[in-house]
Amino acid sequence: MSSTPPAPFRVGLIGYGLAGSAFHAPLIATTPGLQLDAVVTANPDRRAQLHRDHPGARALDTPEQLFEDADRFDLVVIASPNRTHVPLARTALLAGLATVVDKPLAATSAEARDLCEFAEKSGLLLSVFQNRRWDGDFLTARRLVAEGRLGRVHRFESRFERFRPKPKPGWRELADPAEVGGTLYDLGSHLVDQALTLFGPVETVYAEIDVRRDGAVVDDDAFLALTHTGGVRSQLWTSALAPLAGPRLRVLGDSAGYVKFGMDPQEAALRAGRRPGGPDHHWGDDDPAAYGLLGSDGDAEPVPTDPGDYPAYYAGIAASLADRTPPPVDPRDAVATLTVLEAARASAATASVVRLP
Repeated sequence: MSSTPPAPFRVGLIGYGLAGSAFHAPLIATTPGLQLDAVVTANPDRRAQLHRDHPGARALDTPEQLFEDADRFDLVVIASPNRTHVPLARTALLAGLATVVDKPLAATSAEARDLCEFAEKSGLLLSVFQNRRWDGDFLTARRLVAEGRLGRVHRFESRFERFRPKPKPGWRELADPAEVGGTLYDLGSHLVDQALTLFGPVETVYAEIDVRRDGAVVDDDAFLALTHTGGVRSQLWTSALAPLAGPRLRVLGDSAGYVKFGMDPQEAALRAGRRPGGPDHHWGDDDPAAYGLLGSDGDAEPVPTDPGDYPAYYAGIAASLADRTPPPVDPRDAVATLTVLEAARASAATASVVRLP
C-alpha cells in the first residue's frame, strides 16, 4: 500500500533580475519538496524570460499582489534590490510566511537584529541566502581545516576580484546609502560570512575602502583585516578593478597550506542555463586543471576540489519547512556579518583598528 507524497511547499519569489533568475528560481525549481508558484516582476523582458524558463510559474506585477494572496504560499524569497530587503521581509513575516532573503539581509546590523527578533517571536523561519558557503573551494578548505591537514591555522586569505573598469547602470552603483550598493556589502558579505563560518567571532577589524574607477560614486575596492577571537587572522579582498586576480583562497597552518585559484563553476553554469540534476550528473565539479595545492613549497600536491553544492541551501530550507529544523543559514549570522562590515566602514573612515564588543 503506497502513501501519497506530501504536497510541495509553494514558493513566491520577489525579483527576477540576476539573483532571482540565475540563482533562486532554478535552485527552487529543482529542489524536491519545493514548487516555484509565482514570481514578482513587472519588467516585460523578464516576464518573457520567466515564461520560457518556468512556464508553470505565474507572473505578478507587485509584491502587494503576492501578499494579498499570502495563504497560497508557504515561503517567500526576496531577491529584489537591497533597499527593499527589510520592508519586504517584515511584510512577509507579518503575513505569517517563512522568508528567505538574499544577502545582505539589511543595511545595518540593528535592522537585521530587529528582523531576527521579530521572526523568533513569531515562530517563523527566516534565513539568508549565503550560497557561497557551498562553493567547492570553500567546502574543501573547511574540510581540510576540520581534518587537521593544515595543522594549527594562523592565516586565512580570501578574494572575490573582478575586472569591470566601467561602472554599469543600476542600483548597485548608486551612492545613496539606502541602496546598500558597492562591493563591500555585495561581495564583502560573502567574504566576511565565510571567514566567520570558518574561524568564528572577530575581535578587531581594520579596513581600506576606496572608489577607484572613473565615474564611480560607490566603493569598488576594499581590503579587510580581521583578528578572530581564536587568534586566526583573516585578510579579505574584493574589487571591481583587478585586471589580474590573486588566489581565490589561501589558508596557512603550521603544518601545511592550501591555495586555490579560480572561481567555483556553479555561477557560470547557472548563468549559462544549466541546472542541478541535469543530464551530465556532474553539478559543481571543478576542472582538475584548477584544483588547489596542499602542502608546502617544493612539496605540494593537487587536492581534488569538493563538488560545489548550491542545491544544499534550498534542500535545507525544504527540510526546515517540513520538520521545523534550523535553517541552513541562521539569520543571526547575518547580524554578525553586518557588524563586521559596519566596523570596516568605521575603520576606513578613521584609518584605525576598530575593536568589537
